[in-house]
Amino acid sequence: MNVRPSILCPVDFSDASAGSLRYAAAIASHFATRLIVLTVEDPLLTEAADLGTGVRWNPNDSRQELEQFASRVFGPDSPALGSLEYDVAVGKPAGEILRIARERSCDLIVISTHGLTGMRKLFFGSTTERVLRETTRPVLVTPPADPGPISLDDARKLIRRVLVPVDLSAGSRHQAVVGAGLADAVGVPLILLHVIEPVRTPLAARLHLAGIEADRRAVAEEGLQAIAAELPSRVHPEALLVLGDPAEELAKVVRDRQAGLVIMGLHGSPLLGPRMGSVTYRMLCLSPTLVLALPPDRVDVLSAAVAARAAVAR
Repeated sequence: MNVRPSILCPVDFSDASAGSLRYAAAIASHFATRLIVLTVEDPLLTEAADLGTGVRWNPNDSRQELEQFASRVFGPDSPALGSLEYDVAVGKPAGEILRIARERSCDLIVISTHGLTGMRKLFFGSTTERVLRETTRPVLVTPPADPGPISLDDARKLIRRVLVPVDLSAGSRHQAVVGAGLADAVGVPLILLHVIEPVRTPLAARLHLAGIEADRRAVAEEGLQAIAAELPSRVHPEALLVLGDPAEELAKVVRDRQAGLVIMGLHGSPLLGPRMGSVTYRMLCLSPTLVLALPPDRVDVLSAAVAARAAVAR
């Protein structure tokens, strides 16, 4: 079993996937990890090429196309090209992405929200949506219009601030720790955000809502401060508490505070496995920003590497 940290970046040769590949390469270079570039071919097209067209499909042709795509993305003389590994799969894109990530022991998947493959559902690519719903590994989702960085120094200018929305559940602390490690490593401010949803109930008119809202706010403030207190003191996280719809308020803070990276949890079911929470889904639809989505209850190698490297750098 491969234990060396690795990153998987699926591409469909679109401009959107070029941006995700640049992000993946910057991360892989900074942490000295393997970067696997993957393309998934449609089985109907490969079969059609073999049957009656006079053209036989060869996976090596797809690998050459991947190499040519990477050369266009980074430039033909870029040293980044020498560290890339290429893989070709045949099947449904999301399923093959998840299979390769599992079989190649990848610690992070970097993928764009939109590309050329798959049909769009609302404002969100169906391939990326399914990957997020079923992944057991962290996924960095890149916005389609983001060209991506050339280096981690470029990423610092693009990210500006790391925003971690926390719902004060058990997974919130892990999200905050990962956010603190990344903010520290990149050298940008960290914001912890909790959104208190308004009480919507027919009993509202008969309840003393002013007192209830004050109690809810006090509990939320205490929980938010407790999470902030557990983070390294050098990070100096800013704690924000707002009232409203979680996805809408999150998108508003991203816009107003110019946060370039949001770290969110993927809530799951013990029976069905990891599933993308509605707030995460709506956030990705509402705000074109970089999102690191963390599956529940998973301490990944890459997160540990971020924390360790940040500690050494200090």
